[in-house]
Amino acid sequence: MTKPTALPLQARHGEAAFGILGAISTSHFINDMMQSLILAMYPLLKGSFHLSFGQIGLITLTYQLTASLLQPLIGLYTDKKPQPYSLPFGMAATLCGLLLLAYAPSYEAVLLAAACVGTGSAIFHPESSRIARLASGGRHGLAQSVFQVGGNTGSAVGPLVAAAVIVPFGQHSVAWFGLAAVLGIVLLVQVSRWYATHHIAGSGRSRPPVESPYPRKVVLGAVAVLLVLIFSKYFYIAGLSSFYTFYLIEKFGLSVQSAQVHLFAFLFASAAGTILGGPIGDRVGRKPVIWASILGVAPFALLLPHADLFWTTVLTIVIGLVLSSAFSAILVYAQELMPGKVGMVSGLFFGFAFGMGGLGAAVLGLLADRTSIDAVYHAIAYLPLLGSVVALLPKSRHITTKP
Repeated sequence: MTKPTALPLQARHGEAAFGILGAISTSHFINDMMQSLILAMYPLLKGSFHLSFGQIGLITLTYQLTASLLQPLIGLYTDKKPQPYSLPFGMAATLCGLLLLAYAPSYEAVLLAAACVGTGSAIFHPESSRIARLASGGRHGLAQSVFQVGGNTGSAVGPLVAAAVIVPFGQHSVAWFGLAAVLGIVLLVQVSRWYATHHIAGSGRSRPPVESPYPRKVVLGAVAVLLVLIFSKYFYIAGLSSFYTFYLIEKFGLSVQSAQVHLFAFLFASAAGTILGGPIGDRVGRKPVIWASILGVAPFALLLPHADLFWTTVLTIVIGLVLSSAFSAILVYAQELMPGKVGMVSGLFFGFAFGMGGLGAAVLGLLADRTSIDAVYHAIAYLPLLGSVVALLPKSRHITTKP
């Protein structure tokens, strides 16, 4: 007999293991909340270290680029050699980055802290995405949405807690959020135990080789289209979120805390939208969801730079709600294109998303230094129009793939 664990084991075929999905989503919440603390601290760091917008963008680039480069490699490795207990180590790396950020004496130390957080994310995302699929009971879109909503909610809460705690109490108060990381480590130990048990239980069963339902040329073309969509989404999101507080402060004269509350509203809308994309994609197909979520946001993005404060708030909430539904559908679509390579696919798409976010923040930070924040918002408004390339995707076919 195996020892009982604190979390339920794999549910029967066709039934999702919601205990595992809840635990991995909660861990995602903690991981991404700690990441978003960096974003929420930008006004504080800018004043403390006298940073330019280009240097602010470089912080995001350091974090995102670290995660971007490592995630596909980690995903490819764990496809061949699953590492169930790597997840707690990823959270521990994020914890180290958070503590370093709390006591960073210089801008260089802030960059090192960002790199530690990026490393933690690189370890966390590919394996946790695989576990979400493993626990899905065949409802892959729903499972990815549950997993993603935890991360997006964490990203939304970060600016709110920063406004409540970090702004009044200063940089050192970031260290208190290390307690959340400890909770994440405890949860991930339980998830890893479940994953190890399930992997051992399934390792003796022979699996027929799984092939893509499309020719190789079609798969490569579809992946290229999906990466263009990721570029459009995350380059735009980088400009919108990285400089949103500065945009509100400069254009409408808001205080730092008020601007962070508006950032929370945008990010919370993004979290709410995440839960819609996966289940709808399970029912109507991935392609319609991708089409509606990226190209559908274009009119709102084009209106945003011309809006007053009220309509800026409304438009950013709508943009967050609609645009965020895309990623779960894109990821599951890609996993169906390349069955049996869940870790590599997850690492590639999470990594590319992180990389485009970091590159966007750095490039747009330099643009803001040379022109203005308002010019940045005018420039990025056209990016969602790239959603028109969805027309080049083949129709998604439902297939059964191994985790």
